[in-house]
Amino acid sequence: MKTIIKTGIGATALGAMLASGIFIGEAMAAYQTHMHAALDELRSARSELQAATPNKGGHRERAIALVNQAIDETRAGIDFAR
Repeated sequence: MKTIIKTGIGATALGAMLASGIFIGEAMAAYQTHMHAALDELRSARSELQAATPNKGGHRERAIALVNQAIDETRAGIDFAR
């Protein structure tokens, strides 16, 4: 009888550990380290472009617009994966 109770407690503990591991894994996947790192780098690039002198034949402004578009797409990808 004691062996059955010990086995039941062990199985319950193991099940709880596995379930918590699944939830932690989902939380880590939801964070998306690479996507957030890319977002940080894109924001940094935008800041550098904005600080550059403006006379670049319109290329600086176009680059800023494209970086803004990339930021929007990256955010959309993060939101989609949630």
